[in-house]
Amino acid sequence: MKIKKAMGLVISLCCLSFTVSAQMEVPQYKFDAEWPKLPLPNQWWMQGITGLYVDHEDNIWVLNRPSNLNNTENYAQLDPPAAECCIAPPAVIVFDTDGNVIRSWDTQEGHGMMVDRDGYVWIGSDTVRKFTSDGELIAAIERIPEAEPPEGKYPSDVEIIVDQIEEVRADEEMRELYTIDNYLNGRVMVYDMDTLEFKRGWGAYGKPLSEIGVVATDGPANGGGVEFYSGESPDRDIETVSTDFVGHVTLDLSNDGWVYVADRRGNRIQVFSKQGDFQKEFFLATWTRQRGSAGGVAFSHDPDQRFLIIPDIQNNTIWILDRDDGNVVNRVGSAGDNGGQFHGLHMLDVDSNGNIYTGEVQQGERVQRFRLIN
Repeated sequence: MKIKKAMGLVISLCCLSFTVSAQMEVPQYKFDAEWPKLPLPNQWWMQGITGLYVDHEDNIWVLNRPSNLNNTENYAQLDPPAAECCIAPPAVIVFDTDGNVIRSWDTQEGHGMMVDRDGYVWIGSDTVRKFTSDGELIAAIERIPEAEPPEGKYPSDVEIIVDQIEEVRADEEMRELYTIDNYLNGRVMVYDMDTLEFKRGWGAYGKPLSEIGVVATDGPANGGGVEFYSGESPDRDIETVSTDFVGHVTLDLSNDGWVYVADRRGNRIQVFSKQGDFQKEFFLATWTRQRGSAGGVAFSHDPDQRFLIIPDIQNNTIWILDRDDGNVVNRVGSAGDNGGQFHGLHMLDVDSNGNIYTGEVQQGERVQRFRLIN
């Protein structure tokens, strides 16, 4: 089923004409060429960034894919070495605010990560694994067993599937762990942080898990519904809106108790209560095809978290949105390989001073910092 009218606010970005309340100071950022400290230790060449999190002490945790190092980069690993560089890095690398590597360890590659206030590291992959800060695996969420043919990979009556985790976040006061399972049509999953038992979950627009099909919804990438035509692309067909999440879904929790879910190819951010009740949605850069624009969710560092900070892998830019109405008020960076540009912008988080940290896949394969300057 498709709905023919968007259930929220469409963001119009024509001519990049940004408007914002006169009472609200729009955040401005400057690329920091001195972070991190280079070269990295041990001849490491950092690879595609699949997780990035700033902990409560402002340490920057980075999850990367060492297996991406290819045969034109791994000369130092040959026997005998053919050059002084390079060595595949450990999967987890931790930086301080000065850009120094302060910790590292290896583990299975994954997607999405979070560090709680007790120092435990949670990493997503085909499930969610819990580590000590030194990399000792101490727990994991049990996976739903796959079905035997002819039922398919999973039986149709399975309420929750742990298969392709995209992001991990926590409500530590309530001792709840929030994850996104990207398998098929995507679903928010909430677990007890201590017992790892499943508590509840939902899909796009708050759809109950029992109503999420096991046949993937491929699209369309959302154009904002039949009422919407922004004019950016004259040949853009007016499209209906997918009632399921569309590809690569991530999430974050605001200080005032809302769950923000971004489905990248859906070009939108949906807002829910912690019980999964749909509140509203914002559409972003709706002309964007293929991989989509809404690649993640972070919040500005002010107490009210007035702004959403959204990484966009397809347009290779960071969108700054008014959290109240979804209007775009600024953007940071552009496509390219120079410092301050992006080639595969994938991950993003914000420290307690408002500085933005980014991680790239594709040809970027690096972390960068953008300082808040106002």
